[in-house]
Amino acid sequence: MATERKQLLLRLDPVVHDALARWAADDLRSTNAQIEFLLRRALADAGRLPADVGKMRPQGRPRKDKT
Repeated sequence: MATERKQLLLRLDPVVHDALARWAADDLRSTNAQIEFLLRRALADAGRLPADVGKMRPQGRPRKDKT
């Protein structure tokens, strides 16, 4: 059963947002996914990422089913 995703209002300097959006595009992620990726990496580096945290969706576009 999927858990509901939390929503958060985030205020960023426009220059920081633009740099983040470019980075996300380079990595084939949405800006939102890039922010989550960076937060998870920072939590893991600090030893604060909970062991029961769910996995992120793989990078890039979902594959089309061959039917």
